[in-house]
Amino acid sequence: MSFSPVIPFGGYAGWKFLTRTREAQQQAFTQSESVNRTEQYFRERIGQIDSAKDLVADFRLLSVSLRAFGLSDDISNKYFVQKVLEEGTLDPEAFANRLADKRYAAFSREFGFGDYAVPRTKLSDFADRILDRYEDQAFEEAVGTQNDQLRLAMNAERELGTIAGKSISGDAKWLTILGSAPLREVFQTAFGLPEAFAGIDLDKQIEVLKDRSERFLGFSDIAGFGEGEASEHLIRLYLLRSDNAGFGAAYSSAASALTLLQGGSARARAF
Repeated sequence: MSFSPVIPFGGYAGWKFLTRTREAQQQAFTQSESVNRTEQYFRERIGQIDSAKDLVADFRLLSVSLRAFGLSDDISNKYFVQKVLEEGTLDPEAFANRLADKRYAAFSREFGFGDYAVPRTKLSDFADRILDRYEDQAFEEAVGTQNDQLRLAMNAERELGTIAGKSISGDAKWLTILGSAPLREVFQTAFGLPEAFAGIDLDKQIEVLKDRSERFLGFSDIAGFGEGEASEHLIRLYLLRSDNAGFGAAYSSAASALTLLQGGSARARAF
């Protein structure tokens, strides 16, 4: 038996309702029978996995693993997934590092098949770490079946704190955002930028984003998202502008970003 999140309305009002009830709703979701069965199977089997080939051969283990990184749509692309995992991330030219969507590099790095003699699947806390991510992503997907915009907002809230804390340059953080279709959609909509914005020079895109961020949020450095209120302000702008756009071009763009959030063609965009 599964639990479906309760989303009585959309837009920013829906976001505030979800924020107030998220802890209780996510707990009910993760305690559902279907999630419990899935997690039990993962805990029992993942320690026996020695290679990327072993992982892609087990549909249920692979499904959990991909979903934990928001890559569920790649479940049928076994050769692609195996290549991402086997080449690892230590070599700058490794396959995962050449993909614009950095979720693949994070996925490969976490499992460690191509980076270490003994994969990280053998670590005692590995199942816990993956299942924590899986529960968050699975709940977001469940929300997305009812409201795509709220799912994109949840993804932005989660990802921005991580990016803000990375030990990389400010411009590199903006590039990380531009390399994520879901985050790009949130920023473009929140800042009132047209779809054609994606077609201009990358340096100019960063310049424009910094300018809009300073104007709307009061800072131009992504490190500013280390504060919870900053993410909330961005999400509010995104949802209010999305509502104003109605079901026109902005809605279609959000739907496209959602597809990429789930996997899809993002893997084909390499540097």
